[in-house]
Amino acid sequence: MQDGLLKADPALFEILKNSFYKIAEEMRVVLAKTAYSPILKSAGDYSCGVFDGKGCMVAQGPDLPIHLGSMPDAVAAVVAAFGRDVHEGDVFIHNDPYFGGSHLPDVNVVRPAFHAGRLLGYACLRAHWPDVGSATPGSYGAVTEIYGEGLRLPPLRLVSRGTLNVELEKVILANVRTPDERKGDLGAQLAATLRAAERLAELARRYGSDTILGAMAEVMDYSERLMRASLASLPDGEGSFEDFCDGDGIPDDAHGRDAQFWIRMRVTKTGDRVSVNFAGSDRAVKGPINAPLSVTASGVFCALKTAVDPNSLIPPNSGCWRPIEVTAEKGSVVNAEFPSPVVYANHEISHRVADMAMGALASIWPQQVMACSQGTSAVFTLGGVDPRSGRRYVSYETIKGGYGARPNKDGINVVASGISNTMNTPVEVLELAFPVRVECYAINPDSGGAGQYRGGCGAHRVWRLLDGADAVGSLCMERMTSAPFGLLGGKAGAAAVVTLTTPDGASRRLPSKGAFMVPAGSVIDMVTPGSGGFGAPTRRDLAAIARDLIDRYISERSAREDYGVADPAALCAATKQDSP
Repeated sequence: MQDGLLKADPALFEILKNSFYKIAEEMRVVLAKTAYSPILKSAGDYSCGVFDGKGCMVAQGPDLPIHLGSMPDAVAAVVAAFGRDVHEGDVFIHNDPYFGGSHLPDVNVVRPAFHAGRLLGYACLRAHWPDVGSATPGSYGAVTEIYGEGLRLPPLRLVSRGTLNVELEKVILANVRTPDERKGDLGAQLAATLRAAERLAELARRYGSDTILGAMAEVMDYSERLMRASLASLPDGEGSFEDFCDGDGIPDDAHGRDAQFWIRMRVTKTGDRVSVNFAGSDRAVKGPINAPLSVTASGVFCALKTAVDPNSLIPPNSGCWRPIEVTAEKGSVVNAEFPSPVVYANHEISHRVADMAMGALASIWPQQVMACSQGTSAVFTLGGVDPRSGRRYVSYETIKGGYGARPNKDGINVVASGISNTMNTPVEVLELAFPVRVECYAINPDSGGAGQYRGGCGAHRVWRLLDGADAVGSLCMERMTSAPFGLLGGKAGAAAVVTLTTPDGASRRLPSKGAFMVPAGSVIDMVTPGSGGFGAPTRRDLAAIARDLIDRYISERSAREDYGVADPAALCAATKQDSP
């Protein structure tokens, strides 16, 4: 590794390092202002990055940690497929999980950037499309092969020297339920990547192509040095953790029960390196919760970045991950092989391994880790025909839960956690766009695990379908049977529950994964998982317990049973009296 620019002109190095990051951030702004679907323009389910000519990530915007490990593989797949047959004005598209993608709904648009005929690198924008075909609106059905998950695109040239491949666009739009919305989202991705390519070219005009290419390499080396130095400052050791997942969405017996499966992890830290081995994890399952290794690695990278760099001083890029080795047996549930289905795994397995990594590290770095968060993206989709317009729609939401407690503070209520960073879609946006009414959205008391620091609470959310709006729904949730664990004496958070009540008054609990019919007027009642507590509940400050009671984050029953408060009402009264 060389320190050329950093030593020769540290101010210019800092300018270019931050410029790469700001280019990725500006991509995000362009997409948010031009996308069509609520999951993009309101919730922010996408990631933007700047990459070098080999596909290594130079900078990622303030987006989703879930994509840290797999986006470089996605760009590298384009580089491998097209080699030097890349020209100014070209744009590539693909979503294949076995070519560096994550799952089919995450569509990668990759645009090369040039200056004076010289390739500078690539801009990549990965955006979640609410529908990419398959038998289920939202493309979240419980299938047994990737062929059933929707439209699968290997790396393809979408735009050639500025000319759109109209025939390819027609194929894509013919295979999705809401083609106008998909065309709008694709246009937003094209606009955002164009802005990034223009910004990189502007930097090259100002500073020279050699300087820009050298700075890209140095930025990644810089992150590597910081990561190695941070690792070296922490104790060596080994830790292990195992956890079971609720199931894969495919019934395993005559009663329709879904069998659990296990993931096992061992983390070894030596000097300035970390190895994470998943030996002993179960083999691939039938349903779509098998993770390509790059997806599994994303969860590991997210957890280690959080634990090693809690102040977020190390730029997240490919250099940051060089000291980290992730291995798993091929064909296991955390290193899927074609044609295993994968759509659930992108978020559910990366959530799981990120939380598990924290559990494994607790034995060697107890003050650097956090308890288990909600551990699921809690994906809920609805699709049908909107009676208000007569047009087909697909609604895709990720419902927020609890953020795990930390060694020095409580968890956070009802927020994207762990590997996610999506926002709450405003209720008004949902009700305007889709034939639903949200009748309740509230914090669920007692769902955060008890501890010296309490876990964040999950949510209680209720949807009602409008009259005349029969729909097909689908669900993908974990932590229905495997509650979010606490650490170092902290208790587990509450598990998830989802109930469907049809207009005839019949109610039934929904399984954690799969599609179901939703007649018009039906009500879906969802309780998302809370999160784990950190430290023994007996060590919690009485004033903090009183605040939780007053804010209704915990009940009087929890105060008595979990924290040993003899008279919760008296504690609240005394706290209110002492408040200014």
